[in-house]
Amino acid sequence: MGQGMSRLDAIRQIGVVEQTYYRWKKKYGGMGAD
Repeated sequence: MGQGMSRLDAIRQIGVVEQTYYRWKKKYGGMGAD
């Protein structure tokens, strides 16, 4: 994603609908990588 591609472009490329992305973001957005 760090290659000039926006987050939305990246999720579209893997076939995720924007609505699903925002649902995931709302649900898991506070989680960090451990």
